[in-house]
Amino acid sequence: MSNASLHQFSTLTVILLMLAFYGGTYLMTLGIRKKEEDADAFMVSNHRVGFGIGAASMTATWIWAASFYAAATSGYTYGVSGPIHYGLWGALMILFIYPFGRRFRKLAPNAHTLGELIHARHGASSQLILALSNLLGSIISLMVNFTASGALVSVLSPLSFQAGVIIAGVGVLLYTLWSGFRASVLTDFAQLVAMMAIAVVIIPAVFFAMGGPSELVAGLGNLTPEQADFFSVDAILNQGAPFFVAVLAYAIGNQTISQRLFAVNEDHIKPTFLTATVGYGAIVIGLGMIGLMALTLGIEPLNGDMNNLIPQMVSGYLPPLFIALFFILVIGSLSSTADSDLSALSAIMMADVYGKNIARGKADPRRMLLVGRLTMIVATVIGIVFASFSLDILVMLVFVGALWGAIVFPVIASCFWSRVTNAAFTTSVIVAMLLFCVARFEWLPLTGLVGLGFEVLASIGGGVIIGLMAFGFLGRVAGFLAGALALVAMLVFATGFLRDYTVLLASLTAYGTSTLVCVVMSLASRERFDFDSIRERVGDYSDHHPAAEPVEPARDPAPASLATPR
Repeated sequence: MSNASLHQFSTLTVILLMLAFYGGTYLMTLGIRKKEEDADAFMVSNHRVGFGIGAASMTATWIWAASFYAAATSGYTYGVSGPIHYGLWGALMILFIYPFGRRFRKLAPNAHTLGELIHARHGASSQLILALSNLLGSIISLMVNFTASGALVSVLSPLSFQAGVIIAGVGVLLYTLWSGFRASVLTDFAQLVAMMAIAVVIIPAVFFAMGGPSELVAGLGNLTPEQADFFSVDAILNQGAPFFVAVLAYAIGNQTISQRLFAVNEDHIKPTFLTATVGYGAIVIGLGMIGLMALTLGIEPLNGDMNNLIPQMVSGYLPPLFIALFFILVIGSLSSTADSDLSALSAIMMADVYGKNIARGKADPRRMLLVGRLTMIVATVIGIVFASFSLDILVMLVFVGALWGAIVFPVIASCFWSRVTNAAFTTSVIVAMLLFCVARFEWLPLTGLVGLGFEVLASIGGGVIIGLMAFGFLGRVAGFLAGALALVAMLVFATGFLRDYTVLLASLTAYGTSTLVCVVMSLASRERFDFDSIRERVGDYSDHHPAAEPVEPARDPAPASLATPR
């Protein structure tokens, strides 16, 4: 497929489409504006979001630019199993916050960020580590979404990549700036309705325009043996396993998810997250099939850039009206996530940085709003600048997911185990991040005893992931049993070859290292923490009753154990 075969809109048409979308979205938010905005509403809608709006917002937020571009890249790169590896594990990222989210809400029902809960549990250093990881993740997410906009505009119009990035950045900022999370949730609902309606038409249209099932089956002969194998080891180790490892990392580390956890009415948490899981998986697996279809037909990505694959397929096979619908579909998907990232970033700066560390629990709600809005402006500028580098979306997703893996066990253990200390939390995360970088960028040769050492740490990480997942849904005993079995299996089958897959090795090393350090240091401590005190230390801001400062952990003779979530 050449450039000449691609349909392009005129510059005026693309500008009008984007003005119509962002102008309409902006007008929607005018109806919810308040002359005197509420800081708690700006961050979490006063914890009163209902099931329908909450599920729609979660689904729209998670169906982002990467759902289009990276899902198609996965199908194109890894063949028949690629769409499953991206869509299924991505859906589980939503699902696995639920069992732990119930515990978070029980401990701190009036929290705005997970960092506030950690601040009440440990103090400033642990909270800031979590906040900084969230800031990094949300900035990368913004960059990914603006990158997708630039790729879309540059393929479908004479406008440059940079023009598409800037228009998306400014458009999202304008409708989110005043009302924050409230605007994000409201527009998410409308955007999801539009996305689902268009996706139901667009995905089958592209599929059948490319030849349909018969053409897909006929083209399977063009695939390599690994790409044609649904249980491809290459696909599992390079795509499926790293994304599976990232499931808990994204669930715990992504503020856009935890922000909705704290915003949804507590009675509606379960149906909200289950509905979003199913909705996301169904749509994204369908998008990945377009990449698989392109692979079977032997189509080369435009200019060798995998980010161009989806726009290229739609532009080359569908009539102008469908291309315009697709344009709105992608703009809506990336905007729904970009506004969530801005809301998440603003909440982190408002609550975690200003509220707990600068104002020290005596925050001025008006100043908090100023901090939140300035954060949105600065984040948009940074996202636009970084998007101009046009980095590979799939690589960035795996990197930040693995980096978040370092905080998973310390965060979860801190909410269930009374012996975890602030020193154990901070030290375990820092050491895990260091060893993650050593493995990921091969700062040391992964051979001999060094390679074996990292494989043992990675095996511990694999056991931790399986154990935590089982613990979340089935309880403590099942968690320990599943984790132990997974650890033994990893030690038997993974040592000796896992060092050849550095992305997976580094991701698992982050989990294993943070767990090992956190457990050893916690067992060496005699401190016990009273979890009931968290509720007293985390509260709303706009009622002018700031939460009390955290105090030293109380000493309690209760035995150390992981409590089963209920």
